Amino acid sequence: MSNEELVITPGNLPDYLAAQGLIERAEDVTVRELGGGVSNLVLLVESLDGARRWVVKQSLGKLRVKDDWRSDRGRIFREAEALECLKPSLGAYAIAQVIHVDRASYLYVMTAAPAGSVPWKEQLLGRRADLAVAREAGAFLAQMIAASRHDPQFREKFGDRSVFDQLRIDPYYRTAAARHPDVAAALQDLIADSWKIQTALVHGDYSPKNMLVRREKIFLIDFEVIHWGDPAFDSGFLLNHLFLKAFHQRSVAEIFIEAAREFWKTLLNALMFEQRAAGDFERMTVRHLGGLMLARIDGKSPVEYIQDQETKERVRRAAKRILLERPERLEEVVTMVRHAPFLQQGM
Repeated sequence: MSNEELVITPGNLPDYLAAQGLIERAEDVTVRELGGGVSNLVLLVESLDGARRWVVKQSLGKLRVKDDWRSDRGRIFREAEALECLKPSLGAYAIAQVIHVDRASYLYVMTAAPAGSVPWKEQLLGRRADLAVAREAGAFLAQMIAASRHDPQFREKFGDRSVFDQLRIDPYYRTAAARHPDVAAALQDLIADSWKIQTALVHGDYSPKNMLVRREKIFLIDFEVIHWGDPAFDSGFLLNHLFLKAFHQRSVAEIFIEAAREFWKTLLNALMFEQRAAGDFERMTVRHLGGLMLARIDGKSPVEYIQDQETKERVRRAAKRILLERPERLEEVVTMVRHAPFLQQGM
């Protein structure tokens, strides 16, 4: 099999690693599939002697969703480059280290998260919203924003936002706008206003599924949507996941709301914006929150855990209210969600 035709599997990966000189013998490692989401193939490699734990990631051109959704496979190399660039500021224990890049096969090999790490998403869906992890998520994002916003290398290397458009703007915001004409103008305004902002590095998938947690510390993965742009997208992205879980598990909604508030408070305090900049950042964060709420119900990549129509309709109503009313502060959204019918049983 030539490199151009390679599609990694647990069966062929050991031979590939041996052929690349990364291991001595194929039989020295075990391989199993990890959850690669809709856009990648992801395999975990572990040596029998316990000395190596690697992840091999290969990008897909056509994403694994119901709708037709495609993206440039070369995004995998931007991810590898981002890990190298962020290593000095985020550290070797918070992100993966790149071992090998294969441009012909659209894959790279990296170090795995520490053994015993668990996706924060699993804990949240298990009704455990550790506030210490929420604060860590806020501090981590603040560190990435602060490290990048005054460093010209990030603007130069990650200024291309085409993959962000392919994987976020189009399948999320434009698709939601097409399916909800009553808020289409608000979503188009959000796209236009956010696109004008280019102030820091944006992860683009700052989600609990990409935060591998061990001892309340985060190991962040999946940088393939990284770009120079509007950092409020990341804060809105994580807040959206926490609020969606509040809608999903209404009997314990308060634990997710409190996690959202702790994340946000930590992020703002760590960034130390002057008052006007803080206000602008919060307003854009809240607008993204509204847009993402709707997009994760009716975009091309709906969250898998919200299935019942009643809950979907609750989220739609909340999202549209945020988009149309444009609250100035996150606390206004918290109050709305807590006291309006959105989370009340039987409404």
